[in-house]
Amino acid sequence: MPKDGEATDDQQAAGLNLHASSADKITHTTCYMCACRCGIKVHLKDGRIRYIEGNRDHPVNKGVLCAKGSAGIMNHYSPARLRKPLRRVGPRGSGEYQEIEWDEAMATATDWLGAIRRSDPRKLAFFTGRDQSQALTGWWASQFGTPNHAAHGGFCSVNMAAAGLYTIGGSFWEFGEPDWDNTRYFLMFGVAEDHDSNPIKAGLGKLKTRGAAKFVSVNPIRTGYSSIADEWIGIRPGTDGLFILALIQELLRAGKIDEEYLCRYTNAPWLVIQDEGAADHGLFARDAAGQPLVFDSATQTVAGANRIDARPQLTGKVFLADGRAAVPAFHLVATRCLEPQYAADAVAAETGIDADTIRRIAAELAHAAFEQTVVIEQPWTDWAGRQHDRMIGRPVAMHAMRGISAHSNGFHTCRAIHVLQMMLGAVDSPGSFRYKPPFPRPTPPGVKPTGRAADVQPGKPMPGPPLGFPTSPQELLVEADGTPRRLDRAFSWEAPLAAHGMMHQVIRNAWAGNPYKIDTLFMFMANMSWNSSMNTAGTIEMLTDKDPETGDYKIPRIIYCDAYASEMVAYADLILPDTTYLERWDCISLLDRPICDADGVADSIRQPVIAPDRDVRPFQDVLIDLGARLGLPGLIKEDGSPRYPGGYPDYIVHHERKPGIGSLAGWRGAAGDKHGIGAVNEGQLDAYVANKCFWRHEIPADARYFKHANRAYLDWAVGMGLIDKPEPIVLQLYSEVLQKFRLAADGHGEVQPPDEHRHRVRTYFDPLPLWYMPFEEAEVARDAFPLHAITQRPMAMYHAWGSQNAWLRQIHGDNRLHIHHATAARLGIAEGDWVAVTSHHGRIKVQAKLMDGVNPHTVWTWNAIGKRSGAWNLAPDAAESQKGFLLNHVISELLPERGDGHRYGNSDPVTGQAAWYDLRVRIEKVPAEEGVSEPQFATLPVPPNLPQRPDVLRYGAGFRAASNGEVK
Repeated sequence: MPKDGEATDDQQAAGLNLHASSADKITHTTCYMCACRCGIKVHLKDGRIRYIEGNRDHPVNKGVLCAKGSAGIMNHYSPARLRKPLRRVGPRGSGEYQEIEWDEAMATATDWLGAIRRSDPRKLAFFTGRDQSQALTGWWASQFGTPNHAAHGGFCSVNMAAAGLYTIGGSFWEFGEPDWDNTRYFLMFGVAEDHDSNPIKAGLGKLKTRGAAKFVSVNPIRTGYSSIADEWIGIRPGTDGLFILALIQELLRAGKIDEEYLCRYTNAPWLVIQDEGAADHGLFARDAAGQPLVFDSATQTVAGANRIDARPQLTGKVFLADGRAAVPAFHLVATRCLEPQYAADAVAAETGIDADTIRRIAAELAHAAFEQTVVIEQPWTDWAGRQHDRMIGRPVAMHAMRGISAHSNGFHTCRAIHVLQMMLGAVDSPGSFRYKPPFPRPTPPGVKPTGRAADVQPGKPMPGPPLGFPTSPQELLVEADGTPRRLDRAFSWEAPLAAHGMMHQVIRNAWAGNPYKIDTLFMFMANMSWNSSMNTAGTIEMLTDKDPETGDYKIPRIIYCDAYASEMVAYADLILPDTTYLERWDCISLLDRPICDADGVADSIRQPVIAPDRDVRPFQDVLIDLGARLGLPGLIKEDGSPRYPGGYPDYIVHHERKPGIGSLAGWRGAAGDKHGIGAVNEGQLDAYVANKCFWRHEIPADARYFKHANRAYLDWAVGMGLIDKPEPIVLQLYSEVLQKFRLAADGHGEVQPPDEHRHRVRTYFDPLPLWYMPFEEAEVARDAFPLHAITQRPMAMYHAWGSQNAWLRQIHGDNRLHIHHATAARLGIAEGDWVAVTSHHGRIKVQAKLMDGVNPHTVWTWNAIGKRSGAWNLAPDAAESQKGFLLNHVISELLPERGDGHRYGNSDPVTGQAAWYDLRVRIEKVPAEEGVSEPQFATLPVPPNLPQRPDVLRYGAGFRAASNGEVK
């Protein structure tokens, strides 16, 4: 019997040496196979990547690594990697390119962009995909002078972010997390297993191990997280808001609300003026100093909301000094939530959840919150100086993501969740939802979008960022007649609170020249000709359409940067090839999307672990170089020389957003002994590398809960540069911001919406929580399109690039349309049958798969798997293109015609979030014929000099003999 570490006879015979080193070098960096940003250790042997494992010291994953992270090897060595800059020589979409040198590529880009900057900077539309450098790209756009910049958030999660930031000063997912250690009841809404995958899996593992918490998943589909829930609620898509409001009604009727929390930490007691028709109707009553007013039940007088000795009243009408009536905000919210339409019996049919279940869930929430109180023996002091002996919490935690976000009613649904949390006192109290730094921030954060006429001047930078958080109509980016100033129509009357922009509308608007024509569309890692666009076939036509009078493309120039031969590459005029994430420096910054947790502030870097074997450059380096060539003020010195000649790593260390605040918060100061705020440290990147590519700083024990009102946290956050002032962040039960827009629609104020938008703004800018039917469902015949159709991403996929990965393709090589057994039986559909899926917009042909774990009124499929034939250097007959498919083909980027000539975007009316999940369809069995999914498009040719794709993709065989660029 061999001892541990000794080879068996068979192993010895095979020539295996179990003591051989797996690597001659091990380097730490950060994964980029999804947005978790886990720490990894990359093993290299003979100059090639041999193995990737999790970093056990990293705060995000603590050594855990999922299938995506482990398969990073296959992304790095993908045959689809672009190898050199390309210039289009054939028609767009033909895939006919000529390789060029970087000097020519950069000169061409500089020439195109320079002409735009000298004439009208708005004619550059600069939009990026799922990158993690938005602090850089947004700043670059401002330096260029164009407001036409955004990233993927507008079609992903802006409803979540905006609803949270306008309500509680933080939001789900990246900006908050459940208190996994203390919660007794975890309620999850619409989260697919690709989102925050490793931390959520670890958190759910804690819940299961503790055995003291119930996990309830509200999701039309039972996969992944939902499959291990203690209770799965298979809700109908788009009705989560009804369910939540019914829960609130049950809690109100039972008197199970945390009145002390509401009075102390929210605007629930603030008095709201009740003067129908007045310019300030629905706004907060304030004193001469602008302080909101409450009614003090102890003195029976109106007092300032900052009076810590007051006992605010939550209900009842009072009269102000001018004789007008006012009521507390809570009074209005409670009245709305108690309306009969939100009763459990009234919402049961629409949600698909029986009334008794709704009442039981509400009772369980109340029991966990008020009968299972969590106490942490930690003294703390609140913002007003009140000392508390202990931290007492309501152990109900909630989490939500795209499942509720990607609906046209998603903003209000998410706001309703936050209202439910506040009612229970379950925001940043022990056991509940917890903020992750740099949040909480003021509601909303103080940054405003820039791009008015005076802000955009030839040859000059804009005075602020392209994106931000409007708080009144005066802060919209509109012309005097109310038409949009941005190409995507963000921050206009069609989507006033579009905090992440509206990337999904860019190509259509650029093609239509509405609201104006552009010159160049500059995109990075945004696969807009395929899985990142609604109306895929229409988008392809727009990218290739020409003006019949001039013969020129309607979108004159397209510059595209990507690491791989994605579908979008074929539609670009100039391709700038990016590196893989293992070949470059990256910065996961507090200015952007950091890796913090509720107990600590943290950021991280990526470092190159291997040199590129192709003529490619990191996108960030290209952007900084372009900025210097264009003479952008922030990117050149006074003598005109580049400010960051060392590229992105030079920028990371030396760029400061304001004095002492840079891209990285760790090891600041000349000696590297400062954290958060400090002077530039020339050795900062070395310090990160020595610490395994991350930095983390613990929040003091007395500052970890009630961050929005905790004096210790607020002082600490100011000291770290996270917020400007140590002032309490008041949670917004009632949204005065929304009411200001409604007042404008009612005819008040200097800035009002055009007449065609008044009804829309008046209806959907309700300061109170509400639910309305998703737009597509309301505007098509429900009988003609009786089923909801949605997508979600599987745990093994995230980016579109995942399904070109040799290892991940073995898990998900194609996708099917999942149908409930009962629904399929009614329609005569059996396992493996081919079906037509028809919407008001289009038709696809796909293969069926039957299951029980799905809402009977819903069909669904995995996203990000279907590929266009020939793309990604996959074989033309690869399963991803022949049997894989996208629902995108039957989703329209516009709502159906209304008869007045105007078509709104298929988006949330408040934020502009793409309403991917509003899709309504019918399905019917069709002949298999060739057994190929439809639609099919012409096979894309492979860009020049990509390696011939091997018949079998594998890794490891003949490792030492592998030649440069091949996969063996």
